[in-house]
This record gives sequence, C-alpha cells and structure tokens, in this order.
Amino acid sequence: MTRIALIVPTTRRRVLQAAGAAGLVTLAKAPAFAQATPKKLVFAHVTAEPESSAVAFAAMAKEVTERSKGELQMEFHGGTLLTKELEIINAIKAGNIAMGDPGGAAATVFPEMGVFLVPYLIASYDQAYKMFNGQIGERLDKQFQEKYKLKVLFFYDYGFRHFWNNRRPINEPKDLRGLKMRVQQAKVFADTINGLGGVAVPMAWGEVIPAAQQGVIDGADLPIVNILALKAYEVSKYCSLTFHNYGPTAAVINLDIWNGLTADQQKLIADASHTAQAKVRDLTESVDSLAKAKELLEPKGMAVNSADVAAFRRVAQDKVWPAYKQQFPEMWEEIVATKV
Repeated sequence: MTRIALIVPTTRRRVLQAAGAAGLVTLAKAPAFAQATPKKLVFAHVTAEPESSAVAFAAMAKEVTERSKGELQMEFHGGTLLTKELEIINAIKAGNIAMGDPGGAAATVFPEMGVFLVPYLIASYDQAYKMFNGQIGERLDKQFQEKYKLKVLFFYDYGFRHFWNNRRPINEPKDLRGLKMRVQQAKVFADTINGLGGVAVPMAWGEVIPAAQQGVIDGADLPIVNILALKAYEVSKYCSLTFHNYGPTAAVINLDIWNGLTADQQKLIADASHTAQAKVRDLTESVDSLAKAKELLEPKGMAVNSADVAAFRRVAQDKVWPAYKQQFPEMWEEIVATKV
C-alpha cells in the first residue's frame, strides 16, 4: 500500500492538511494526461484488504494512477489514515482528503439512504443494481452534491447481512431474543435488530472485534464476504443466513476537487469507478449463498445454518416497515415498483 510522504514532525492533522492541499491544486490548461506535477487524490476507507471494497478501491487507485501516466496520483489508504467512517466523510467534506466512503455507515451520514436498509424491503441484487445504476442513483447523486458538496463516484454494497454470534444458531425470530448485537449507528439498524427481537448495541466497526472478545456483545451482522475478510469467525461460533438488510453505500469525492479536474480526468475516474463497482459487486454476490458460506466458513470453525427468512420478513413487516413507509412514502413506492 502506498504511503503519504510526511513532513516531520508527523501528526495526523498534518497528513490530512497536506493531502487536502494536494487534492486542491489548480490544473493548468494542457493536453490530456500531460500534467508535469502529479495531482494527489487520497482515498480513505475504514478497513484494509482483503475486505471486499478495499480490494476494489486499491485496484481503482492503481488504474487511475497508471492510466493517467502519473498525472493523477491516487492513493488508497485502508484502515490507516482514518479509522472511523464519520471521520472519513467529514475529511472529504472539508477537502482534507479527496475521496472515500462511509462504509456500512452510509445511512448515518446520508439519512436519505435509510429507506434502502429497511429489512427485507429490497428483495434481490438485481433490483438494487437497477435502482442505484438508474434514476434513483442519479437523483441521490444530485442531492448529495447540493446538500453535502459530495459527488458520488459509484454506489456499491456490502451485500445482504447475516447474523453471527457466540450463543446459538439463529433459525427463527425467537432465537434472536436477548442477544446483544452490534449495529451501525444509523437508527434503521437499531430498529431492525430491536424489531426482530434482539438487543441493538450501536458501535463503530473498530470496536466490534474487541467487544465480541470481551463479551460486551454476543455478535453482530455482516455479509458473508466480510465475515470472512474481517475474520469475524475468530470471535464467533455461529453464522445464520437471514438476508435481513441489504447494505448499500457509496464512494464519493469532494465536489470542488471533482470540478477542478479536467473532463478527461473526470472520465478516467468515472471509468475506473465503473470497474471498481463491478469488482466489489462480484466479490460480494458470488459468496452470498448457503453452499458458499458453508464452504468458506465451516473450515474456519463456524457452524452455518439457513434461517427461516419468511418468518423474519413477517416480523419486519409488522414491527419495522410502518414507520419507514410513513417517513419515505415516495421512495418506498418507487422501490416496491422496481421490478427485474
């Protein structure tokens, strides 16, 4: 992983200030990819490779740097420069770094995305891709530019979430009762766990593994790809496939930095973003099945089971759906109306 060259004395604030200054350099008018001084674009993410999106972001950084012949120097920093989702987004808004993402905390920083996380509302990957690569995604991008001064590079997802815990297999809603389950800080995640019968414990990802080791939580939820990549199997005995939340998020760039790029540079980054989106989607979706979960996780010592998804969905419809349908009436109907 490429490191930022720091000026001594080294502090995190100096790193961020230096990265932001580099990201805001004004480009002289010149032919495409003939810039003498590289323009640094720092991309921060909360976790490192081999986490699924980190793999895609690292490849994207390499592609942008190489295809621009060094005119753009995109640096990916996973779990090193900034380690909390909200810190990353705030740094992008301030222009201290150019690019990044909120990881699984998208609905915390972008409340507009909360409706997509309502349990069992989104029924399939194909439905989600059609929405986020279509008019819904375009509308959200426009809203984020106007409200947050952030340009969406691409929407991606963490797949459908499944429960992992140390207490027991979760086959039906009653098995979740009393279990302390870590959730992201957005309200929809707590509403999901509490509504389905568990006890939601809001917590940033960096605290999750120690909390599970110390018994502060009984477990949490993750897509299969990240139960593996983030080694949740080291602190958990059971993985139960419930498919309860679809986890959309977005990679974004500071709008002023984006507008400071040439048209050719913007196109290059858009092309690389499309490739990264396809990569992370493939990594996520290809392992999201009972057979693949057993193949990957049982050798790590986890017991994998398929839960009664229909029973969980009925509880969600009764306990969680009404409030969000009332809060997001237009978007709700648009999601339901999206057919594949």
